[in-house]
Amino acid sequence: MMEIFQKLFYTDLGTAVNNTALLIFRILFAWELLTVHGLKKIKQSQEAEAEQIPNPLHLPEKLNAAVAQFADTIVPFFIALGLCGRLAILPTLGVTAVGYFVVHRHDSPQVRDIPFMYTLCLLFLLMTGPGAYSIDHFIYQLLINIR
Repeated sequence: MMEIFQKLFYTDLGTAVNNTALLIFRILFAWELLTVHGLKKIKQSQEAEAEQIPNPLHLPEKLNAAVAQFADTIVPFFIALGLCGRLAILPTLGVTAVGYFVVHRHDSPQVRDIPFMYTLCLLFLLMTGPGAYSIDHFIYQLLINIR
């Protein structure tokens, strides 16, 4: 069990330059996700007319809205902090992948571009982890010392 946690939390990319670049990437990506998509959902939920969130998987409406709001408002904080990085991005990765492969599958490349780029960025973070300048890295160090 300890080995699974270590694999989830191992995040060091080897050099300070790589880890700094990943930190900057994480923070800018999280900021963009929160300000462009998340804040719009928060503002819309406070107004009388809510944003129409696509539901191509035909989930219950409240569940669909909750997943989309969580993915765009809460997950960016996890990404920026590097907290449970690989696990935390899964809801947002699901939302963007569904947006690309299902909602916009018949749209032009210009329309499909945004969910495609978000999906690529999230896959990149899933594979690399958040880097050495993250809470996950400190958790990994603790797990190594416990072992």
